[in-house]
Amino acid sequence: MLSYRHGFHAGNFADVLKHTVLVHMLEYMTQKDKPLRIIDTHAGAGVYKLNGPQAQKNREFDNGISQLWSSEQTPAAVARLINLVRTVNDGKQLQLYPGSPLIAQTLMRPIDRLYLHELHPADFQFLRDCMRDDKRIRVEHEDGFAALQALLPPPDRRALVLLDPSYEVKSDYQLLIKQLLQAHKRFATGTFAIWYPVVLRQRIDEMELALKKSGIKNIQLMEFGLQADNPEYGMTSSGMIVINPPWTLWGAMEETLPWLVENLSEDNAGFYRLEQLVPEK
Repeated sequence: MLSYRHGFHAGNFADVLKHTVLVHMLEYMTQKDKPLRIIDTHAGAGVYKLNGPQAQKNREFDNGISQLWSSEQTPAAVARLINLVRTVNDGKQLQLYPGSPLIAQTLMRPIDRLYLHELHPADFQFLRDCMRDDKRIRVEHEDGFAALQALLPPPDRRALVLLDPSYEVKSDYQLLIKQLLQAHKRFATGTFAIWYPVVLRQRIDEMELALKKSGIKNIQLMEFGLQADNPEYGMTSSGMIVINPPWTLWGAMEETLPWLVENLSEDNAGFYRLEQLVPEK
């Protein structure tokens, strides 16, 4: 299925969580001298026009980046995301929102390499244009799940893998776990970040159980919701599951998640989860 377009959801509350985590991890992992391989399995268009027809249809960014744009006192991790978004907009009015490819391109170093995969033909063209023939970056018109195994392990034994499918097809949940287990078997010391939407809680429970039974160590979960689970209202919350996270991520999320609940949810209806799904040892 190729109907999903992230442009309709760009900059929403789920993007704020996902990209706050991504920025934190990239800034931490690019401190070390060795090259980093970054792999984005479902990259999207790279950057999104918030004044364009897709984003304007439901204006999901109103409960996300728009509310944070003028915030003066924010947790450090959120502030770094806002600063990056300001850079993309040249410090002017909020009109563009960067997807994970542009965030990675902005934060990566000359020695790092970025591998982007996108199947939707229109988004692939936008993505290729967005990357502007950057020699550090490969943009592939292919299924990122199918391509993942061949990219691991990386030559310098350092990788950050973002797994962010649309979950339009129910089998995506099971396929993601299958591909993740194979990838981890190939490169157990890599950092793997899974984004997930909470539309039907049972599917997330099944993913968590599969990971707990997998034998993989050091798994953290961070989730933020605008309201309690309700399948009648679509995605009410979303989360990130990170394997081998930077040791600084937990503390950053302890500060960030309660702040997001207080500042983005209405009438105290929001909630968050921060859990060590599997210990490090």
